[in-house]
Amino acid sequence: MVRKTHSKLEVENALKYVEQNGWRVDVGGSHAWGKIYCPYNDKECRGGIFCIASIWSTPKNAGNHAKQIRRVVDNCIKHENVNDSSREEK
Repeated sequence: MVRKTHSKLEVENALKYVEQNGWRVDVGGSHAWGKIYCPYNDKECRGGIFCIASIWSTPKNAGNHAKQIRRVVDNCIKHENVNDSSREEK
């Protein structure tokens, strides 16, 4: 099923980045536009918070919110290990 697109282009591009890295985007929620979920669900990652982040529907600064979304993916312990191993293989 195709998910609903975000109204802010910068945030939508960040969500595409999230999906390209294997994360799940769930649309809906009480105050948030949606949430992103890490595919690894590791207790050690981010101090046991399991790499879940909220996506705001009307962020004050869409560019900064998009950077924050990408940073969540990039700072995931498992994401770093995947990137490190792919560099070693080359």
